[in-house]
Amino acid sequence: MEEINKTAKIQFFFHPFSTDPKVQLVIFAAFLVMYLTSVSGNATVAVIVQVNHSLHTPMYFFLANLAVLEIFYTSSIAPLALANLLSMGKTPVSVTGCGTQMFFFVFLGGADCLLLAVMAYDRFVAICYPLRYTLLMSWPLCVELMAGSLVLGFLLSLPLTILIFHLPFCNNNEIYHFYCDMPAVMRLACADTRVHKTALYIISFTVLSIPLSLISISYVFIVAAIVRIQSAEGRHRAFSTCSSHVLVVLLQYGCTSFIYLSPSSSYSPEMGRAVSMVYTFITPILNPLIYSVRNKELKDALRKALQKFSEG
Repeated sequence: MEEINKTAKIQFFFHPFSTDPKVQLVIFAAFLVMYLTSVSGNATVAVIVQVNHSLHTPMYFFLANLAVLEIFYTSSIAPLALANLLSMGKTPVSVTGCGTQMFFFVFLGGADCLLLAVMAYDRFVAICYPLRYTLLMSWPLCVELMAGSLVLGFLLSLPLTILIFHLPFCNNNEIYHFYCDMPAVMRLACADTRVHKTALYIISFTVLSIPLSLISISYVFIVAAIVRIQSAEGRHRAFSTCSSHVLVVLLQYGCTSFIYLSPSSSYSPEMGRAVSMVYTFITPILNPLIYSVRNKELKDALRKALQKFSEG
């Protein structure tokens, strides 16, 4: 009971990137630009899909939801990270605040990974069973798949966050990161964390390996179907919609696997922080860019919206 009371009173601080205020200010400006670019890019994709009736298809429904998830995902990290960059790591965060951030980050990140698997299934049905696509990918099913991704993300995040924040935290309260990431927080616990590390590994492996296996299987069938398409234009169109998804999957799963599936003995705080920047700030920027550049329908809708805006 005494340990719980001590832990509840602890305030965490984030280790600054540099002891030089000027360097911190440059990093703050970079983070702010990346955050605003990510939010505006993903919001644009979501709005374009919403206002264009020609884009009211399952593929764009999932893409718009992915964009909204990315906004919330980045927003669960950016404000606190920006505040700490300005204060040279002197902005405190309570155990409750740290736990809340961790919960939403894992919840939204898990849902993100699961949604990418759903999007791969959508492409598999569209390319391998084009005549039955509207029947197989009905709107009720699309909503259920989206809701299922959120529910599974929630069910994976909640127990893991509770497990980690039942650990006692003593004197060391400086997190060597820019947000409350699980491996970084567990390093501060003054107790045996082997069970917690095992639980984190098992859940991370489940969230990453099962959807990635489904994505890989889907793309084996997709590639086989694309090869059989007679027209060059048909092959190019199918390849364009799928290659953008593959790029996003590689970025998201590659970086996340590096952090959460690497042996804990090889965990480096510096490397962890650097790689985390990719999937918390850079990937959410690249997602709308990749999809809009590689996708003709979305690109045309965006061009029309810009023309209408400039004329108005």
